[in-house]
Amino acid sequence: MSPPSYLDEARNAALAFGDSLLGLARPRLRLGVTGLSRSGKTVFTTALIQNLIEGARLPVLKAAADGRITRVRLVPQPDPDVPRFPYEAHRAALSGPDRRWPESTRRIAELRVEIDYERASGWFKGPATLTLDIVDYPGEWLLDLALIGVDYKAWSRQAIADARKAHRIGSAKPWLDDLAVRDPSGPPDELAAEAASDLFKAYLARLRADPEAVAVTPPGRFLMPGDLEGSPALTFAPLEIAPDTEVAPGTLAGLMADRYEAYKRVVVTPFFRDHFARLDRQIVLVDALAALDAGPPALADLETALGQALTAFSVGRNSWLTSLFAPRIERVLFAATKADHIHHTSHDRLAAVMSHLVARAAARAQGAGAKVEAMALAAVRATREVRIKQGREDLPAIAGVPEAGERVGDEVFDGIAEAAIFPGELPERPEAIFDPKAQSWQVRAPRFRPPLVLPDAGGRSQPPPQIRLDRALEFLIGDRLA
Repeated sequence: MSPPSYLDEARNAALAFGDSLLGLARPRLRLGVTGLSRSGKTVFTTALIQNLIEGARLPVLKAAADGRITRVRLVPQPDPDVPRFPYEAHRAALSGPDRRWPESTRRIAELRVEIDYERASGWFKGPATLTLDIVDYPGEWLLDLALIGVDYKAWSRQAIADARKAHRIGSAKPWLDDLAVRDPSGPPDELAAEAASDLFKAYLARLRADPEAVAVTPPGRFLMPGDLEGSPALTFAPLEIAPDTEVAPGTLAGLMADRYEAYKRVVVTPFFRDHFARLDRQIVLVDALAALDAGPPALADLETALGQALTAFSVGRNSWLTSLFAPRIERVLFAATKADHIHHTSHDRLAAVMSHLVARAAARAQGAGAKVEAMALAAVRATREVRIKQGREDLPAIAGVPEAGERVGDEVFDGIAEAAIFPGELPERPEAIFDPKAQSWQVRAPRFRPPLVLPDAGGRSQPPPQIRLDRALEFLIGDRLA
């Protein structure tokens, strides 16, 4: 990805310098939260805030385990032009007898949390406050950052090659059939551009609708246009351009290329400049279990997408000078979600799969001084563990209330009764996931309803159970609470 302009760098340096001066009196941390399709990003952000505010038992978060966190509260967010993350509405959706998973957010949102704590030791031992700004944004926007350093011709070539892969060609066929009759050197016909763009968007929508889809093909804003819907910046598509052919002005390819560059200028660059470049820490949530079900081709897509995501980060260890003028993302956490959909005996295997998927990209980031970690977690645990008999076998299983209409085999669930299910097991060796000759690693469970969490003995509400959320918090903010 090409670097931002000098003007952008100067602007971000000024913002960083102002934030740092304020942070001398009160430490501040800006945490980015994003996730690829159906990874549970909204649930993670809600659970993170709820567990902190309601004083949940978080044994791996050292400040909480030591009793040094004295108070956590929501305060007005710093950016008036960014929508507030609707924490209260999402928390309400997850609780009570009518509990349901909250709606996914399709835009950037922000929330500020202040954490009063006692410093553990050192010259500044005593009371302190950490201001935590949580920036929640769609994973598609993160993958869009890879477009900044790619021209229209190269992007077209890659998008078409991806669409012709065996596991995608069925979804892409209507668009590919149309692509075959489009002449890049033809006139810059507005109706032709709209028709091609609509077919390409329909292909992207079919990819996203696949229950096993994880990675997406940019542009991400095509599927969440907001107030840009119908604009020229969102009305383009790839064209098949010969390697030895240049994109000429006054042609259909020239029109598409101009709009592709407008998309980067109007959509991608402002997001990078105004939000992404100001992050200190980042978590990327991934539904790796869906990719495992889909098989090696989908896993290869996911590995590529995660590599592109990590390349987009300006990572490294912050010195005093860089923290003032050119802040870098010091820590990146890749988290495989829905760990409650498998038995705990496979949790470490899921974390190993996640580590394997980001290994090459993580090595580059760690070489720059950043800390990169991968883990498996469930921000809200919707199941409990049981054992079931299947013939003569005693199998490790999970039990919960499947959503109404979910199906396992011939059984369709009503959304009321609990069911015990053997979800399968993950391979011992993470590298086996890419071997098409190896066993097919099917790990399947229905979508469960959120757990019913009763008040404690004093009538106080409690956060839902979780798996390794406290470990994620320790990695992301624990050092700032020391």
